[in-house]
Amino acid sequence: MNAFAAGFSLRPLGLALAVSLMLQACATPAPTTSATAKPTPLEKANSRAVPAPVGGATPPAPAAAAAASAAASGVAGTTPPRPEPGAPRPFDEVIKGATQQAGFVPIWRKDDRIWLEIPTERLDQPFLLSVNVAGSVGERGLYASQMGPSWLATFRKIGTSQMQLIALNNSFISSTPAMKAAVEQGFSHSLLGSAAIASAPHPQRKSVLIDAGFLLTDIPGYSTRIEAAFRMPYSLDRGNSFFEKTRVSDEMTTVNARVHFSTSRIPAPPLTPSPVPTPPPPSATPDARSMFVGFVYSFTKLPDTPMAPRRTDPRLGHFFSVVTDLGTDLKANPRVHHVSRWRLEKREPQAALSEPKQPIVYWLDRNIPPQYRKAVEAGVLEWNKAFEKIGFKNAIVVRQQPDDAEWDNMDARHASIRWFVGADVGFAVGPHHADPRTGEIIDADIGMSDVFGRSARRFVAEDVPRANSLGHAGHAHDAYCNYAHENAAEMNFALDLLEARGDIAPDSPEAEAFVQAVIKDTVMHEVGHTLGLKHNFKGSTVVARDKLQDKDYTEKNGISGSVMDYNAYNIALRGEKQGAMNNTTLGPYDYWAIEYAYKPIAPADEAAELARIASRSTDPLLAYADDADAGGIPGNDGIDPLVNRFDLGDDPLAYYVRRLQLSRELWQRVQERGAQPGDEAVRQRRVLLSGFRQLGRASELVGKYVGGMHTVRDLPGTTQRAAYRPVEPAKQREALKFLADGVFNADSFRFKPQFIASLSPDYNEWDRGGPVNIPAAVLSVQTVAMDRLLSPGTASRLLDLPSYVPDANKRNIISLAEVYDTLQGAVWSELKSGREIDRLRRNLQREHLKRVQNLLVRGSAALPPDALSLMRMQAVELQTQLKRASTNGKLSVESRAHLQDSLSQLTEALRASMIRS
Repeated sequence: MNAFAAGFSLRPLGLALAVSLMLQACATPAPTTSATAKPTPLEKANSRAVPAPVGGATPPAPAAAAAASAAASGVAGTTPPRPEPGAPRPFDEVIKGATQQAGFVPIWRKDDRIWLEIPTERLDQPFLLSVNVAGSVGERGLYASQMGPSWLATFRKIGTSQMQLIALNNSFISSTPAMKAAVEQGFSHSLLGSAAIASAPHPQRKSVLIDAGFLLTDIPGYSTRIEAAFRMPYSLDRGNSFFEKTRVSDEMTTVNARVHFSTSRIPAPPLTPSPVPTPPPPSATPDARSMFVGFVYSFTKLPDTPMAPRRTDPRLGHFFSVVTDLGTDLKANPRVHHVSRWRLEKREPQAALSEPKQPIVYWLDRNIPPQYRKAVEAGVLEWNKAFEKIGFKNAIVVRQQPDDAEWDNMDARHASIRWFVGADVGFAVGPHHADPRTGEIIDADIGMSDVFGRSARRFVAEDVPRANSLGHAGHAHDAYCNYAHENAAEMNFALDLLEARGDIAPDSPEAEAFVQAVIKDTVMHEVGHTLGLKHNFKGSTVVARDKLQDKDYTEKNGISGSVMDYNAYNIALRGEKQGAMNNTTLGPYDYWAIEYAYKPIAPADEAAELARIASRSTDPLLAYADDADAGGIPGNDGIDPLVNRFDLGDDPLAYYVRRLQLSRELWQRVQERGAQPGDEAVRQRRVLLSGFRQLGRASELVGKYVGGMHTVRDLPGTTQRAAYRPVEPAKQREALKFLADGVFNADSFRFKPQFIASLSPDYNEWDRGGPVNIPAAVLSVQTVAMDRLLSPGTASRLLDLPSYVPDANKRNIISLAEVYDTLQGAVWSELKSGREIDRLRRNLQREHLKRVQNLLVRGSAALPPDALSLMRMQAVELQTQLKRASTNGKLSVESRAHLQDSLSQLTEALRASMIRS
């Protein structure tokens, strides 16, 4: 831990002065003084507080008491004895001139100094400590309005001189007394901070004071995040950090701190580019060497009676708190999972429909733009429909924070929705803090970036350029949610296409309604997270494709089985009927998940009733799968093609085919329209890349069909369904054909030369880029699909496929050899046809050859040996075809050079000795 407030420093008395004091105390009787007499300078020196050392080490022992002072304690008619050297000053003396805020942990404040009064009843008693980030840097993940860490914490008094703030280790418990001591000894608590006790105990309350300066340190560990963002060591500057405001109630104490991080200098960039990319210094601050971060510390009282925990069931998706119960060795898995949920109790327990004793209240932050507040409120209150199904009326309430409010809704007693901005931001997040003992949600703060205000609202008119994210789509896992960012990109594509069709006009009521609907959709998703629900990336598959074109059906039921999915936009093809564009209401899964977590159940009936609720998982409308099932994160490529982010309908492959058609339509229309007077400089460039973004996601997810497995989450023995079922061979071949004929086909990416030449940059910006690199954009889409087909996971599943298929069906299964042959044939199709090989195709072939070479020379520890053997066999066949094709004198010089170079590289790779790991 960093050092605490200045004033905690101790200058030890010299030896001579200490001896002199002792002699004086022994030889001279204590003088008689009035109670109001001022202490002498020497008495002031003796009353200095003992400092708390860095890291929470035990402070030096106070000096020995003077013998005469001890003797004088019983002399009648004399003043109380002089305090021991180094002993804390009297309570009232320390807070003289300070103002008090009484409550859970009382605060005393004088000028810029703050003391916490630690009541004796708070010692060694758990409370929730949370640190939220109210203000930050504004770039590279360092944004305002974000929830930080929380701990089950306590104050621990060490002797008479030190107070420690301890994070309790609640991850390991013992449900039996026999193992309790062993568990407590086996797992350490953690020290979050400590301070010297600044006062003697209060005469009546017996509480003591500590200087709050230990909060002007980096308790949440934010410096690590800063270093991760900029790869520079910013240090916390205690001298320029300060307290802003404090708030105390019977339930909570809140301290807002403004903490300064700085570095003495910004390193000069290297003379030559580093092989390892390094991020540039901050660009959003006036001086890259300095930044302030706002921390909101909340000391929150936990309920006197802990909420009864509710066990999770993996057939549904809830966030949970987890503890390892080492009280018995009879359970194979000692981990216990409790659903994260708010405490919701009926005011009238016997009534079929009752208001709760305490509703779940969401505060709309005052910085939400007024034009969006109704849509945000609607997104929150939509969840009341699910609670009404289980007997709660008005379970959720929305309130608006007044503009003149003096409290910060980033504290731990106000669930809030906040609007924040950043230089490169585009996401929403819905985290929460919970009592780790029971899973009871104590606080939640939804952060909504201004992706709608700047990058989405009136998209058609403003056309604000965004990052060119091609290839892999952004993914979310664990607690992170980038739904708003991806949703805004989807809306961008939809509005571009609708404007190109003439179906919607800039600044029209239709465009405004469209944006408001997207905000409601996003808020419903994030509120679901704060109610304890995880993502459901299988929810979109429960709606049949023909239903998506039914306007009445989609407006009433939405376009997906769950708002917790990342739902794509329901855009009709030309000539089709148009249903609702996005989700309008909760889906059947959302009602089911709320029922499991919040339905009032008598304790004696809970296990049986929860099992009954969860057993409905076989209902097709309640399909569920989470982030891990979807894959797309390092080490997990996902195996079920029905579990995806941003697909739509019961046949995702058909949806991806439609997306290619929609991208082609958008490109055709924008080329026909051409640049118009008054257009934003980068409008056409942005529209072009918007179509590529759609295809990048599609090409990745189509590949999941090849070697894919359908999965279900049934518990053992509850159904007869197989946990894994191979994707139908016909569907796998259909996916391969789509990639070969659509993604790998250069004809899918043809643009008029006049259009390419018209894609101007914005000359007002320094970082404006040059001409749009169409071949690079195309290749980024194609290599995503290629890498999926050549991945170790795909190879392993295809080789294992016969183990999952009865003998009668084995002749029809798709093999790894067939996949490799189809891929190579599609990439190098000109070798058989003798056609000219244009630049787009040459780029694709080079990327394929690069991967083949690498496997031939270096092998792969992850790729099965049979796959390497098949790869070599395919390479020998490719070598033969290249030899034949390279003699074709009708080809252009570029094509002949490309073929000869490819043949040479492949021959070298086949001759080389493999470097085996």
